[in-house]
Amino acid sequence: MTDRQALVFLPGLLCDARLWRDQARDLADLADPIIADLTLDDSVAAMAARVLAAAPERFALAGLSMGGYVAFEILRQAPERVERLALLATSAAPDTTARAENRRRAMAALEVGRFLGVTQRMLPQLLHASRLDEPLGAEVKAMAARVGGPAFLRQQRAILGRPDSCPLLPSITVPTLVAVGDSDQLTPPAESQAIHAAIPGSRLHVFTACGHLPAMERPEETTALLRAWLTKA
Repeated sequence: MTDRQALVFLPGLLCDARLWRDQARDLADLADPIIADLTLDDSVAAMAARVLAAAPERFALAGLSMGGYVAFEILRQAPERVERLALLATSAAPDTTARAENRRRAMAALEVGRFLGVTQRMLPQLLHASRLDEPLGAEVKAMAARVGGPAFLRQQRAILGRPDSCPLLPSITVPTLVAVGDSDQLTPPAESQAIHAAIPGSRLHVFTACGHLPAMERPEETTALLRAWLTKA
């Protein structure tokens, strides 16, 4: 591929532009990056509509975690506008009953108390154990603090209300990359393996010694993967 294309990045829960910072910078020679703001709406339908309203007519789309949920919704609303798809650390299935209840408890706790963001106790759910004492942990906490409590509540409502995207998967025909950390606790590798199995011709990549945030934990490897995906004929 020789022509430049727009590349829309979709962040995850409690994530801002920092999540995709390195990829947006290092792929700018190849594509025109746009990092969407997913903090303003309380449904994936509204998030997707906002992204579509701001995006060029055609674009490549990369989503991580909640960003993957929004990517699926974009494909429901305007599949003809997506040229290729990258799904990192995400799931096509709705929350389990236990996971949904955990979200509701977190929302209820915030509504009666103050927003704690990502605490040290929560970091092992997001980062590989080898990185818990690195500066990256402080960056993840700072990112969540910037997103803040009101946006956290909106995002959790959106996640709880999202549709089942499993029926959508076989209809996806654009070049698709599916990737996940081998130690991802929030969206375990089995979730990505199921997505890969259902999307015809998709590619699966598993990051070694990586948790839920490969774009930050394995930035160079993530960039190399996306570069290969963007240049695939």
